[in-house]
Amino acid sequence: MNTERSSGILLHPTSLPGKYGIGTLGKESFHFIDFLAKSKQKLWQILPLGPTGFADSPYQCFSSAAGNPLLIDLDILVKEGLLDKKDLAGLDTFDDGPVDYGRVIQTKYPLLRKAMQAFREHAGKEHKKDFYEFTVNNKKWLEDYTLFMSLKEHFNQKPWYQWAKPLKMRKKTALKPFHSLLSDHIEFHKFIQYLFFRQWLAIKDYAHQKNIRIIGDIPLYVALDSVDAWVNTDLFQFDADKNPIVVGGVPPDYFSSTGQLWGNPLYRWDVLHKDHYRWWIERIKSNLVLYDIIRIDHFRGFAAYWAVPYGEKTAVNGKWIPCPGKELFEQIRKELGEIPIIAEDLGVITQDVEDLRDSFGLPGMKILQFAFDSSEANDYLPHNFIKNCIVYTGTHDNDTIKGWFGRAKQEDRKYVLDYLDSTENEICTDFLRLAWASVAHTAIVPMQDLLELGNEARMNLPGTTINNWMWRAKSRDFSNKLAQKLAHLTVLYGRTHKGK
Repeated sequence: MNTERSSGILLHPTSLPGKYGIGTLGKESFHFIDFLAKSKQKLWQILPLGPTGFADSPYQCFSSAAGNPLLIDLDILVKEGLLDKKDLAGLDTFDDGPVDYGRVIQTKYPLLRKAMQAFREHAGKEHKKDFYEFTVNNKKWLEDYTLFMSLKEHFNQKPWYQWAKPLKMRKKTALKPFHSLLSDHIEFHKFIQYLFFRQWLAIKDYAHQKNIRIIGDIPLYVALDSVDAWVNTDLFQFDADKNPIVVGGVPPDYFSSTGQLWGNPLYRWDVLHKDHYRWWIERIKSNLVLYDIIRIDHFRGFAAYWAVPYGEKTAVNGKWIPCPGKELFEQIRKELGEIPIIAEDLGVITQDVEDLRDSFGLPGMKILQFAFDSSEANDYLPHNFIKNCIVYTGTHDNDTIKGWFGRAKQEDRKYVLDYLDSTENEICTDFLRLAWASVAHTAIVPMQDLLELGNEARMNLPGTTINNWMWRAKSRDFSNKLAQKLAHLTVLYGRTHKGK
């Protein structure tokens, strides 16, 4: 990836302000890009854009290729004549507080269905041709995904592994009647994917006009209840009845004394090897349509992964199993060339993980919050950085700087203030300054830290499944004063385009 000095902001689109209960791909996204440009930033980092499943987590999506329909902007549909202004009149009861996913789903989906009906009846030839071309160009994943989502609706959202056995096992004779029975539902899911991609790619294009690149996230694993797992069961460690044998997670760590039990199915790397990792190649290619730079979550799983027997209540009783990550990345390089990848190398990092990362020249991540809870040898302290890394004040899994500092041990608080030559009132600004001044070629700050918010603004608490992914910014947060402050630091520490 391009290693010129740069910086940016981490903010998922759901966290943008807006009138309808959730951030969308409408004017607030364009306004945020304008804010990035005013702040002299080069990067916008987001979380996975897929359709969320369990606990509304973007890391547990129904598909590794589809987009999240909840992000579709309704005002754009009014401008395109697919909705009427009066259709949105009753939505002014939404406030600008945290996302209430259940209410957003119940409100938005009937309106998207209404938009599809209007499209059928009134869209022009060019618009309908555009939709048709989208379905043809994305047929590889779209056909299976839309059938999968339609079947989930038909069976009251039951996961695929609880469907009748012939459907669970994807018997053609069992599936055939549903293509006809659910044809309207299938068409609807194709249509809303079309709307999502049309809106997202307009945002990506606008970002490029402002010389801003988008960092997107690929989770290492897919969700158990996903079309990926249902369609490609041979690629995962399932038994003969398509039940998981082992599932993913991590051992006890910084976030949890019992580890994190994610429950994702684990790959059969021997099977992936046989066709030269085609599934992974196609996954990377589809994500390069959405993003400019790819951050691969839980990169350490490409060196060795933590396998937990299915049915365990915690991740404690797992074991490390080696993974042929080097062979995979050699194949990616062979087929796709040198593509910009960030390795999320957090957690239990051993020499084999570092060797894999460094053999492909991939930048790893440095989290400033992790720097002040151990000895001087801590690799997260900026004086130990190398240039080829990405420094973060924190990530979506961390508390905010203000929240973290407030609950830190007294000796750690003292060390932080001494290291920064700071005061508690200036802790957020000085963390930002520390990241921007470091030798790391890229520096990223979550929007919550830029706004100096407390733990009420935390995005996610790993190991929990409630009250996550809900935080939203306010329109007033993106002020000229804040943009000028960030621009000043960005110029001061040489992170603007060509040092300007």
